[in-house]
Parts: sequence; C-alpha cells; structure tokens
Amino acid sequence: MILLQVNQLSKSFGVEPILDNIKLEVQERDRIALVGRNGAGKSTLLKIIAGELSHDSGEIMKSKEVRIGYLAQDSGLESNESIWNEMLTVFEHLQDQERALRRMEIEMGMEHILNDPTAYDRLLKTYDQAQHDFSEAGGYQFEANIRSVLHGMRFYPDDYSRRIQTLSGGQRTRLALAKMLLQAPELLILDEPTNHLDIDTLSWLESYLSGYRGAVLIVSHDRYFLDQVVNVVYELSRNVSRKFTGNYTKYLEQKAALYEQEMKQFEQQQEDIAKMQDFIQRNIARATTTKRAQSVRKRLEKVDRIDRPDGDERSTVLSFPIEKQSGNDVLQVNQLAVGYEEAVSKNITFRLQRAESLALVGPNGIGKSTLLKVLVGRLKPLFGDYRFGTGVSIGYYDQEQAELNDRNRVIDEIWNEWPLMREQEVRSVLGQFLFSGDDVFKLVHELSGGERGRLALAKLKLRKTNLLVLDEPTNHLDLDSKMVLENALVDYEGTLLFVSHDRYFIDRVATRVIEMSSDGVTDYLGDYSYYMEKKAEKEEIARLEAEEAKAIKVASTKTIDKEAQKEARKKKQQLEQLEQEIERLENRSVEIEQLLCEPEVFNDIPKATALSAERDQIDVDLLELMEQWESFH
Repeated sequence: MILLQVNQLSKSFGVEPILDNIKLEVQERDRIALVGRNGAGKSTLLKIIAGELSHDSGEIMKSKEVRIGYLAQDSGLESNESIWNEMLTVFEHLQDQERALRRMEIEMGMEHILNDPTAYDRLLKTYDQAQHDFSEAGGYQFEANIRSVLHGMRFYPDDYSRRIQTLSGGQRTRLALAKMLLQAPELLILDEPTNHLDIDTLSWLESYLSGYRGAVLIVSHDRYFLDQVVNVVYELSRNVSRKFTGNYTKYLEQKAALYEQEMKQFEQQQEDIAKMQDFIQRNIARATTTKRAQSVRKRLEKVDRIDRPDGDERSTVLSFPIEKQSGNDVLQVNQLAVGYEEAVSKNITFRLQRAESLALVGPNGIGKSTLLKVLVGRLKPLFGDYRFGTGVSIGYYDQEQAELNDRNRVIDEIWNEWPLMREQEVRSVLGQFLFSGDDVFKLVHELSGGERGRLALAKLKLRKTNLLVLDEPTNHLDLDSKMVLENALVDYEGTLLFVSHDRYFIDRVATRVIEMSSDGVTDYLGDYSYYMEKKAEKEEIARLEAEEAKAIKVASTKTIDKEAQKEARKKKQQLEQLEQEIERLENRSVEIEQLLCEPEVFNDIPKATALSAERDQIDVDLLELMEQWESFH
C-alpha cells in the first residue's frame, strides 16, 4: 500500500533552486534513507512532506488516514509537565476509555441497576464491548510501552517525576523522540534522530525502528545506523532525486556500478561520435564520397547524446601531516577522576603508545569529553595525574569549536594564527575544505555546523601535530565528508585519541577501544567490531554464570528442602508421640480421680495413698509434656 507520493516537486530559495523534479514514494513499512551532501535539500524536502514548508510546483499525495509524525533536527520537547505526565498525554484517549470503564463498573453495583435485569444486561453488553475495544487499542499495556520507550531513551523510574523544563537540550531531544515513537504515526519522519544518542541508545533505536509497524523516512549521517535500519535509499544530488533499493552499503555499491556502466556507455558513444566526425571530415569534400559523408552527418545529427555521468561531487580533501614524530610512550594516565563538582568517572588508568588509534566510548554523561578537556589542559582533574611522553605535540578538535572567533572572517581564522602565509596559500588550504571564492570572506558566525567543523579541521591540519585529540569530529559532516575524514585518519602517521558515537567511524579508524564507566575503564585491543564481540562474550559468560548460580541455588534449595522435609517428618512423629503420651496420662489422671471416689478404694488407705501419689506424679509429668508440646508450635 502506498502511503505517500511526491511527484515533480520543485523548490527554490530566491533564484537558487534547491529541489527540482523530485519524485519519491513511500510504501507501507518502508524504511527510507534520504542521503546527499549538506545543502542538498534533504531537510527542506522533509519539511515540505511534513507540511511545514511550501513548495513551488509539483504535488504530494497521501491518504487522509495517514498520520505523519515529524521530528526536526535537534528539536527538544517543551513542556511544564513531568516526564511521565507528558508521555501519558499521548494516550489520553485510552485514559478516557479507562475512566468510562470504571464508571460502568460502579453503575453495575448500584441497587436500581441490579434490580432491573434489562438495564443490567444492557450495561453489561456495553461494558463487554468497551472492555474489548480498550484491550484492542492497547489499554492494558500503554503504561508498559511508556516505560519501555523511556528506558530505551535512558530515562529511568527515578527520572519520571522530573520537570521537562529542567532537562538539558540533549535530554529534551531524546524525550521528543520518545514521545514521537509512542505516538506511532503511519509515517515517521526523522531528521538526524541519532544526534545526542549514545551507542547503547542507538542500538536500541535501531531495533525499535526495525520492528516499527509504520513507514520511516530518515535523514542521518550515521552510516552504521542506516545500514541496520533502511531498505530504500533516495539520493539527492544536484537538485534531483534517484532511488536505490537496499541499505546504505548496497546503495554505494549500486551507485558505483551504475556510474561505471554509464561512463562506459558515454565513452563508447564519444568514441563512435569521434569516428563519425573523422569520417565526415575526411570524406565530405571528395566528390566520390560526399554523399556517404552527408549520410553519416545526418545520422550524427540524430544521435541522442548521452551526458557525461555525474561523478563524485566536490569532496573535502583531508590529510594531517606531522612535523616530527613523538617517542614511543605518548601518554600515561594514572587513577584519574574527572568531573566538575563531583566525579562522573574515576579510577581511569591507561597508556597510549605511538601510532595507536584509541576510541573512548561509554554512555552520555560518563565524562568522555571531560576527560579529553582534562588531558589537553582545559580542565583540572579531580584526582590522579597524567603525563605526556617525549616530543608529543597536541592538536585538539573541540566538538563545540569554542576556539573559533565568531567575529572573524574565515580567511582571518587562518591568517591570525599563521600570519606569514600568503593569501594564495591560505586559499589553497581552505579550498581543500570546500571554502572557495567569496566563501573565505564569510564571518564565522554565519557558518553552518558542517562549515565550522571543516574550518576547525583546516586549522588542525596546519598545526602538524603528532597527537590528535578529537571530540566528536564527525558531528555535522555529511556522509561523503565523513568518508574522506576516515581515510585521512587511517593514513595519519601520528597517534589518535578520540571520542565518537559514530560506530562505523570507530570501526574504520580505531585500533583500540576503551569503555568508560563511573568506576574505571575496560580496555579492548581491537576495533569497534572486536569491542562488540568481546562485550557480547562477556554478557554471555555473565548470563551463563548467572544461570549456573541459579541452578546451584535451586539444587541447594532442593537439598535444603529434603533436609527440611526430613526434619519436619521427624518433628511430626515426635509431636504425635508426645500428644499420645499426654492423652494417656490425662486419661489415667481421670481414671485415678474416679477410683478415689469409690468407697472400697477410699477406705483402703494404703491403696488411696498410692493412687494419690501416682496422680501427683502425673500432674508433674503433664506439666513437663505440655511445655514440650508448646515448643512445637
């Protein structure tokens, strides 16, 4: 079933076309990625489909029943409610149904209803239908769904009462995504949903979207995420769209094969045209061959010429030269504790050797970026120490690009730090990072996130350091630019220490992974795939150990149960014997009382005295036996 169609859609900003003749189709349960360079119009197209932006021409067709949910890039949830109450607003209709059920339950207990069989039967049928509808709509599980999604987005029961207005921007963005997932529209449109998500949350979101009942249209620069989630890719390039089937890796393979095929067709046609032109030139002036040459010229005029296929668009060219190598020992970290007022992570100990590429991973808020700031001298450690080796020079990439001066022009950002460079040299460097022409005269505050990132990388290149400390270097970079950065860092001859949530980037670049926790670090001597494999092994071992411990506990419990049963049987037997003895003595005491009342016994003083003595002893024995009996209860 087709949920939505976009036909011949065009959009311009002023005289500059952004989208032209765009075609796109969304089928039920499609998982569609919209890819293209920054500025290709991806977010613009999403806004148009979501109805938040007008288009110049073309049409968008969708069924009235299709609900569209749109989550813009970095859009945080704004509300005065608590987290839990805000999530409950998604299910107000179910809460209304639940209240109606409770009212009917009260009515069914009212005397005038109970005394009226017709009214009672009518109410009971209405109640049965309402209960069925409530159950079918998910009325008995919506609170469990809320808890599940909040847990996936790393909000736990202790957080439920927190006011949304007190949350950070990243937390509100995650909460907005959680609410959108709970609303479950037929078409879910997500613009960069992986921003502000740590690796565990990304994995959860991938799993959730894979099982999502509706269709999903995504813009993301996370290749690993796209490979796991999508089955259709639409590429936006040079204002037009092109469809590919499969995930992102399949798209790259198909695109490369298509380019090669189209280039062969183009080159073959160019070769044929050249031959025809040469034949015409050689034969048009000769009387004996002019007719044939004219015939060939007519054929040439009728040729439907193939345009040269579009190759890779202009890419960022990255390399990071080093001025001189460091010693073998680059960094030694000993028992560091990092944080602001309180430590968010402590007992951090590791060594970094020359030419290693070390990725720091862990949940948001665990102190990864804080640790980098400590190591480059921007913050002081709360405890512990660290030491750099001989000849180490540090180049630091801050994800917030705080060192860029917003009042500077792009060209001045380079000139102010390297004043001896000629303008041509500065332009050449900036050109490698896609700043050309008048772009170099833009003010820094006018730049997009991706442009700021490229400018910071350009400055990093010029520093020629042998240790690169990178905090989320792929943020705001499009997929092509990420690939170029990956290649440059793989070829880098120095040492790398970086933080990233981009799993594909980590897998390509890292030779070692350190996972941070609140109480130390775990070192994995391999790339991201190795890290995940070892983590899975640890989790499996922990699961098996837990099962083994449980089995031992069960076996032990069974042994204990057998002993307890044996002891219980023994006590029961003792109690029965005790009660029998008490009963025997009580019967004998009654018998003696009766004998002492008889004249022949009463008058026989020796016999009466003996019976009285026996009765007194029975009373003593009974008292002792009753105390024993009470101990069993």
